[in-house]
Amino acid sequence: MAYHVSKQRFGQLVQQALAEIPQPFAAHLEEVPVEVRDRPTPRQLKEAGLKEDDLLLGLYVGHPLTERSVQTAARLPDVIYIFQEDIELVSDSEEDLVREIRTTVLHEIGHHFGMDEDDLDDLGYG
Repeated sequence: MAYHVSKQRFGQLVQQALAEIPQPFAAHLEEVPVEVRDRPTPRQLKEAGLKEDDLLLGLYVGHPLTERSVQTAARLPDVIYIFQEDIELVSDSEEDLVREIRTTVLHEIGHHFGMDEDDLDDLGYG
């Protein structure tokens, strides 16, 4: 059963997860906005290789730090999207919701730091 909260409460939980990131890592996230959206767009799902009825809890759009150099051409800014409705659908309680938000936020931040799905699975953020 899905566990729903207000947009304001969900945003507070995302901010709480971000506040728990240790400073050495948090400093590298200052220019990476984290945006809460209701759900992913059809285009985001398609680009992630998912079907329209698949769930997507979060999405990192950008160029990982490990792939950057002084020779990197100008690019769009990085952004992390957190999708409220999909996270709520996999949560049965406030405790589940908090855990899913934290895991999703850390998962997407991991991509910003250059981790792939296997790395994140090994850390428990898959």
